[in-house]
Amino acid sequence: MDMTDTRIYEATEPAHRPALTSILRGFGGHCPACGRGNMFRKFLKIADNCPDCGEDLHHHQADDAPPYFTIMVVGHIIVPMMLWLEVEYLPPLWVHATIWPALTLLLSLWFLPRIKGAVVGWQWALRMHGFDGNSHED
Repeated sequence: MDMTDTRIYEATEPAHRPALTSILRGFGGHCPACGRGNMFRKFLKIADNCPDCGEDLHHHQADDAPPYFTIMVVGHIIVPMMLWLEVEYLPPLWVHATIWPALTLLLSLWFLPRIKGAVVGWQWALRMHGFDGNSHED
């Protein structure tokens, strides 16, 4: 074998993973790889593998990012609405005490799994935390 033959030693370029598509698939609760399989096996529990394509999803390390982003998004929705209601209608305090905690809870429960899916999709697209296919971490 000729050592000057560089074709043998060339590294293959990994397939492109579009970040926006992966994030949107994750936001929808679907596998970032195929877009068909369900990413979650419970409310906030990511499945170890995609049931449709078999992609390993257990590598994710979403940690505190989804709650942080959820608080940020929900806060930017609730606070302006609360201020608008107060300025426009001057409702009694019991109206604020009734509406805003309930709406905050509902929005948080709706956004949290979607944002977690988006974070996992983003990690997959960027080949973070073992999603590169070369890591043996479990």
